[in-house]
Amino acid sequence: MSERDFRLLATDELLAAVVGDVAEIRVLENVVMLKIAELDRRGAAGELGYRNMAHVLRHAVRWDLKTARQWVARAEAVTGEITPSGSVLEPELPLTAAAAAEGALSGEHVSAVAEVMKELPPAAEQSVVEYAKAHEPSAVRSFGKELAYLAYQQDEEPREPAEALRPVNRLRMEWKGDQLEISARLGKVAGAQFEALIDPLAKPRPTTPEEGPDARTRAEREGDAFADLIELVLRSDRLPEHGGEPVALTLTMSYEGLVEQAGLARLDTRVPVPASLVRRLACNAGVIPVVLGGRSEPMDIGRKTRTFPASLRRVLVARDQGCTFPGCDRPPKHCDAHHLRFWSEGGETSVNNAALLCRHHHTLIHHSDWEVKLHNGVPTFIPPAWLDPARTPRVNTAVHHQVA
Repeated sequence: MSERDFRLLATDELLAAVVGDVAEIRVLENVVMLKIAELDRRGAAGELGYRNMAHVLRHAVRWDLKTARQWVARAEAVTGEITPSGSVLEPELPLTAAAAAEGALSGEHVSAVAEVMKELPPAAEQSVVEYAKAHEPSAVRSFGKELAYLAYQQDEEPREPAEALRPVNRLRMEWKGDQLEISARLGKVAGAQFEALIDPLAKPRPTTPEEGPDARTRAEREGDAFADLIELVLRSDRLPEHGGEPVALTLTMSYEGLVEQAGLARLDTRVPVPASLVRRLACNAGVIPVVLGGRSEPMDIGRKTRTFPASLRRVLVARDQGCTFPGCDRPPKHCDAHHLRFWSEGGETSVNNAALLCRHHHTLIHHSDWEVKLHNGVPTFIPPAWLDPARTPRVNTAVHHQVA
């Protein structure tokens, strides 16, 4: 219908047309959610070298990371899993899925229903969905809180454990699979010192055309900041000693596995590490790669001085002035020196084979189809073909001019 046709409609007819169009949009949104769920199910993120599906969508359709995560979460709520035998399980929220499929609920409604159902028994879904069909998402959240209050108002109020009042420093570490789970409690002084270290590292990354604004949750930003802090400590020249040597990690794997990015390396803690991650770790100070030959004899034990000594790093800092990925403003102290030609492929530890990258973008380069090369002495990034079919080179314009 053209704009001129719109003008011929009576107000009620025009409003009815809008309502019908929105219902069609919601049906299409549901189809998009089903497609996202299928991409996630088949492991598309790993296939493309990304951390998860939300990061793929951020680049593919230029969504903010927060928006991309919302779409992935909605997709999980309205689609059922497929078992190894091929059976399709019912969605986590079956009534919500049915209402979304017929266009009665928008994606924002699905998010709201999923949010409130976390605090309610499954039997409450019908009431919540019926309410959502007649109200906006914010009202659904208020309705859900009221239902939860009515359901649990007889429950006893939780009390602060007496241990929480003791100003004692405690740390608990436990390996669960390939992840180290940490819980800590610090006294006032140590807590304030730790907070002062984490705060500047946990600031949101700047908004960039490639990645949009930093939509990580506060917990995610602080978790990444904690990991950054560990790497900063490992670069320090005042590390504690372990067995008479400064603290370091040793990675052991076969040379063929490192070159082919196949198989696993093992840390000195016996924790397995995939070969694709070893490439990034080999760039970092504080990690010693031990490469084994065919009979498992050590062929080459890298020294910390080979992983960009202070003299080379100072030259890189002067040239790059921080993370070189387009749009990133992380300062040099938060960056690794990345081998442009991988060390495992014969790349030299030299200024002409290096670029500074923050931990986030260092990981991305090692696990995706992004490429980085030196062009007239400037680190230049080439995006994956699926993101930019022309693969137009890009630079960090905060320091350098755009490459022609």
